[in-house]
Amino acid sequence: MREQKNLFQNAATDIPAAVVVFLVALPLCLGVALGSSAPLFSGIIAGIIGGLVIGALSGSSLSVSGPAAGLTAVVAIAIGKMPAFEAFLLSVVIAGILQVIFGFLRAGILGDYVPNAVIRGMLAAIGIILILKQLPHLVGFDKDFQGDEAFIQIDRKNTFSELIYSLNYLSPGAILIGVLSLILLALWNLKFFKTKKIFTYIPAPLVVVVTGILLNKWLTGTGGIFALEPNHLVNLPVTDGLTSAAGLLRFPQWQYLGRTDVWVTGLTIALVASLETLLSIEAVDKLDPYNRRTPTNRELKAQGVGNLVSGLLGGLPITSVIVRSSANVNAGGKTRLSTIFHGLFLLLSVLFIPGLLNMIPLSALAAILVATWYKLAKPTLFREFHRKGWDQLVPFVVTILAILLTDLLIGILVGMGISLFFLIRSNFRSAVMIVHDDNRYLLRFRKDVSFLNKPIVKEKLEAVPADSSVLIDLTRADFIDKDIIDVINEFLHHAHLKGIKVEVKKSHFKSLHQLVDDQSPLNERAA
Repeated sequence: MREQKNLFQNAATDIPAAVVVFLVALPLCLGVALGSSAPLFSGIIAGIIGGLVIGALSGSSLSVSGPAAGLTAVVAIAIGKMPAFEAFLLSVVIAGILQVIFGFLRAGILGDYVPNAVIRGMLAAIGIILILKQLPHLVGFDKDFQGDEAFIQIDRKNTFSELIYSLNYLSPGAILIGVLSLILLALWNLKFFKTKKIFTYIPAPLVVVVTGILLNKWLTGTGGIFALEPNHLVNLPVTDGLTSAAGLLRFPQWQYLGRTDVWVTGLTIALVASLETLLSIEAVDKLDPYNRRTPTNRELKAQGVGNLVSGLLGGLPITSVIVRSSANVNAGGKTRLSTIFHGLFLLLSVLFIPGLLNMIPLSALAAILVATWYKLAKPTLFREFHRKGWDQLVPFVVTILAILLTDLLIGILVGMGISLFFLIRSNFRSAVMIVHDDNRYLLRFRKDVSFLNKPIVKEKLEAVPADSSVLIDLTRADFIDKDIIDVINEFLHHAHLKGIKVEVKKSHFKSLHQLVDDQSPLNERAA
């Protein structure tokens, strides 16, 4: 009871935020289903379960789950290869069970190994991608599905060529509604509106949607070029209530359980969905103004239960989705109540007002998405990372470019590779230090020295001039690779030929002594 009371104490901000997330999630659920070659209703089911089931079980305050664009390629290929959609649903069930197992195995720790620059780059990249992807919808070109994040789209055009191609299909009515929607969203952010308490309870996206519906009805009534065609509107499956909606459900057929491709697809979905969830959770936690941390293992279990239920009821695979989650943050959501209510709104809309929702212009929704995602890719981010140094800026920018030109997971891997390079480079340079005063040299190992440092150690030792003295200080090193010990021993063997006097200060740690052969020249000359 106490948890429920705490959950509802922020209802005044969470429910308006849920309305915004609902308006963002609705076209994305339909779009992901369309891009996955799945029944449209399966996307709505996944969105409802992502809100109601995962929202109730998750430990995240702000994360929103639903069908993810990052899985569309996997899902589309799997559905195309399997004998029936019901066979694919078995894969979703299997994926859910595996994710629950991942949670018990504490696999959630993997998300902690993604560098901050890569996470921030992922957020900025998604913001840029979704702005670019929504611009065609903003002018009335709706061939590409809502929520597509891939560089190469289902119509074989890419993110940039689609922008040019859309100029051949401009819709005056869509442009008018889209531009007016952007103006309304900008006005809502003015100080005048923010200081009036009544406007804090009226989400700007809701005003945009209502205005778009009314304006389109008026334009349609007047006729002419400004009237929108049906393909420029939301296309939600129409039901007459609970019984009619239940008739749209699809269920897994267990006779396909012996197929290898069903199990392989289930494992693939479990791995990809878990990774995307962990990345999204890490990103959302960084956006959380209250700096709360999500228990990742609990999140994997919640996602697993969600996918299990989604598969049983005919829904698509579910992940935590940064698109909807960031919309929740920007709309002022504070607790998981906003996530739960967005799922409830999806359910109620399918049951009772599908006809009304089908009047919403896609250009109005595109304007909402553009305004939301701009906050993820502000130019100030680039200045912030530039101030932090090249080792932060480069992975940040490379992650953005890689995600923009490929997809989310590949981009993250590329960004992590660049971050790892800078990490190795930093350790490589700082592990070994040499200073000198006249002919006296100090070579100090300051931390773990691996075989990667071998070239720089050899270079520094060979650069010591004849008739000099060298102090090799090992006392600050916790670990020294045997290759490094060999390099030092080789230097000690021939240093006297150049008149170089060498003193070695060895660590008192027993572990370091064990790395050195007691009969080696290093020990013979050690102080």
